[in-house]
Amino acid sequence: MITPSFIYGTAWKEERTTELVELAIASGFKAIDTAGQPKHYQEDLVGAALINAFNAGLSRDSLFIQTKFTPLDGHDERVPYDPSKTLAAQVRQSFENSLANLGLDFIDCYLLHGPYSHPYLGSSDWEVWREMETLLGEGKIGAIGISNVNPMQLRSLAVEADIKPSYVQNRCYASRGWDAEVRSVCEEFGIVYQGFSLLTANSDVVRGETVSKLAAKYDKTPQQVIYRFAMHLGILPLCGSTNVAHMSEALAAESFELESEEIALLSKVAA
Repeated sequence: MITPSFIYGTAWKEERTTELVELAIASGFKAIDTAGQPKHYQEDLVGAALINAFNAGLSRDSLFIQTKFTPLDGHDERVPYDPSKTLAAQVRQSFENSLANLGLDFIDCYLLHGPYSHPYLGSSDWEVWREMETLLGEGKIGAIGISNVNPMQLRSLAVEADIKPSYVQNRCYASRGWDAEVRSVCEEFGIVYQGFSLLTANSDVVRGETVSKLAAKYDKTPQQVIYRFAMHLGILPLCGSTNVAHMSEALAAESFELESEEIALLSKVAA
């Protein structure tokens, strides 16, 4: 299983999903994120893109594929499992549906899309997590993780679960120190932090004077500055662009280094 440095996110792509995933792979993305949540993701159209890529000669081992189990309250009427079944059965049914949608027999990473309970984990979360651990033990998944999680929930999983999460995927706000508390737990337990909405959740920062000056200094776009900064913080960024030029620009963010003082400045830019 490869360790990605950038992930292409497929939420809200609708009928363009296959086209855009193909463009992302052609641009150089080695990781694709989706979910078993027809409300926001067209997982079967991601699968169509993967089949086309594999038929064209791309090896399965060269791509990191990540999908998610979404609790019932995250769905519209299109639920990929039987809500009357136990939570464990729902996880397994959703997972098997994802395999069929994607045309795969193995998922590199499977995420719980978000906890059932707040601010702490509840019994439903543990029942779902135990089934995800079982799927991992069966060799059907390479890693498991959780999305949309707070520091207390993540610490509980990391300490109490038989298998701790390998990945966390959160919306990353500059106004919250770029999710500093959750990232701190990730660092403590060796969990990879995936950040989404790095641009859209921080549009004022992207357009702000600090980022603009750095973009001019390095002859990069403001978006590349944000992505590179995120990488310096240990964040694995998601990019969901529908523009092929922007896809390539995002990947090129790895081509330069920010200075330590600049990283410190950006860390506090929205504080």
